[in-house]
Amino acid sequence: MPKETTLVLCKPDCVTKNLVGDVLTRFAQQGLRLRGIKMMTLSDALLKEHYAHIADRPFFPEIVSFMQSSPVVAVALEGESAITRVRDLLGPTDSRKADPGTIRGDLGVDQMVNVCHASDSPEAAAAELQRFFRDGELFA
Repeated sequence: MPKETTLVLCKPDCVTKNLVGDVLTRFAQQGLRLRGIKMMTLSDALLKEHYAHIADRPFFPEIVSFMQSSPVVAVALEGESAITRVRDLLGPTDSRKADPGTIRGDLGVDQMVNVCHASDSPEAAAAELQRFFRDGELFA
């Protein structure tokens, strides 16, 4: 299994409900290693870039409003097959369809209020890590 680094964004619902520690503990218990972490507010420009694939959709302003409703916590996690493992631990994007025992199944509400975003491919992880972390902010 390849060693990978992936991005997780603990979304505003995760931050405001004080769930970041619980979420990070679940990842750590599965052997994923923290390489970087920071709390940040997301600008319009960053959100437009991050959600470029849906920026022209009518619901995009609602996503921007939600993602700017509080700071988020950006996390870089490393491990064997980290991208797939993180997504499996989270469960489906729509929390209502997520099994109990998954992060979204236990802590999420719906498709948008779903605790975390996670990279879905090696290419996305590389781009997203670069988008949210500057040179020198990821550690070995």
